[in-house]
Amino acid sequence: MAKDMTLLWGSGSPPCWRIMIALEEKNLQGYNQKLLSFEKGEHKSKEVMDINPRGQLPAFKCGDVPVNESCAACFHLECKYKSQGTKLIPDCEAGLAQILQRVFEVNALVEKSSSVIYYNRLSEQRYPKLAEYYKGLMNRPSIKASWPPTWKNAPKQEALKDI
Repeated sequence: MAKDMTLLWGSGSPPCWRIMIALEEKNLQGYNQKLLSFEKGEHKSKEVMDINPRGQLPAFKCGDVPVNESCAACFHLECKYKSQGTKLIPDCEAGLAQILQRVFEVNALVEKSSSVIYYNRLSEQRYPKLAEYYKGLMNRPSIKASWPPTWKNAPKQEALKDI
């Protein structure tokens, strides 16, 4: 099942990681994957361009279908493998609406706040619900199984430790 999928990814890239987490949550191990180096410009290789003509990672292909936007890839995996693994999208209209709302909110939030997060530390005391959510995510098997290797080998990132 997962053997017909290909993921070309870069370590430390949240969009790449998002797809890897979704694949883990859907129990779709065994897909073809290749870690590429941004520093070496491997994301502009012919191999990537054949899947993602923008020359960006992730480059993801499910069967013959390329789905390179990470959120779209997650929705695609949920729709195609709905009954397998963790349910990523609720069946009810209100739940689906909330998921869609959160996906678009997160994309806007990341765009507008990434510089703020790196320059102004957020504390657990100030944002206890966000800290609780973060801790819960960090304990998920899918997060542990897909943790980017460059983050494993790098010194601890202190900038986001209090989120």
